[in-house]
Amino acid sequence: MDIKRRKFLAALTLGTGYLMFRNPLAALGSNLKYSTDPFQTVRLGKSGLETTLLGMGTGVNAGGRESFLTRQDKNKSLALLEHAYEKGIRFFDCADSYGTHPLMAEAFKVLPREKLTVSSKIWMTKGNIPEADRGDADVVVDRFRRELNTDYIDLVQIHCMTDKNWTNKFKAQMDIMDRLKSKGIIRAHGVSVHSLEAMKAAADSEWADVVHVRINPYGIAMDDHDPDEVITVIHELHNKGKGVIGMKLVGNGIYRDDNEKIDHSIRFVLGLGSVDMMIVGFEEPGQVDNFAGRVQAALKEERES
Repeated sequence: MDIKRRKFLAALTLGTGYLMFRNPLAALGSNLKYSTDPFQTVRLGKSGLETTLLGMGTGVNAGGRESFLTRQDKNKSLALLEHAYEKGIRFFDCADSYGTHPLMAEAFKVLPREKLTVSSKIWMTKGNIPEADRGDADVVVDRFRRELNTDYIDLVQIHCMTDKNWTNKFKAQMDIMDRLKSKGIIRAHGVSVHSLEAMKAAADSEWADVVHVRINPYGIAMDDHDPDEVITVIHELHNKGKGVIGMKLVGNGIYRDDNEKIDHSIRFVLGLGSVDMMIVGFEEPGQVDNFAGRVQAALKEERES
């Protein structure tokens, strides 16, 4: 196992790494920080938020306040949310552009709000929501709370940032979110990044409590085709006390039917040691069970090895 880390990651980028090693964690020589429970409680950096290692995203094929969950029969979507909770998931990721706030509000009639960590995201750039006027963050968050029928939101983020200067461009909105945090209206704030430059800006920002990052070993649907470049910044985020939420583990669904790649992606992300939790967009209850089983198997395998 004297292969250089960069060469190993380059091989994964080409999609061949999973043929080279049975367990990518062993190849990276990582020190797994988790127990074997896929729903164990984890801390999101220094944000003060604690939730489950595995969370659920509600934005599958989302945009314009629509998503898979809003387009299918509402009862099926509510049953999926309830199943995810019963299985052990306590983190549910929403966004204005997903249109899933009312759905979560209805789920709160069954699910205990106080046991959940609910995140949402504000779309501050052009497109993806019907209104041309973005509105100030306090007005938007008040609407979010009405739509969710909740007094507070655990995490509110700036959504889908690609601009390397976003911390300057949206400084006024960030200050408003700081005030909301001081009042307990939101518990933490941060950003969901969709470019390497935006991720680097998040690492340099004291304001960002929690950051959504796109990560898998194949460079698919990520902020750089070389995972090593992305990992370097993710480590920096982690070392600076940011909560790091990993998304796009299945390459935005591109290799959803490739079991071997899914397993290696799970092992890879868990083995980094700098991703606090992962979220996956599920479409049916069986997917929750399947993915949770894969996470548990990966955790057990590493412990046993």
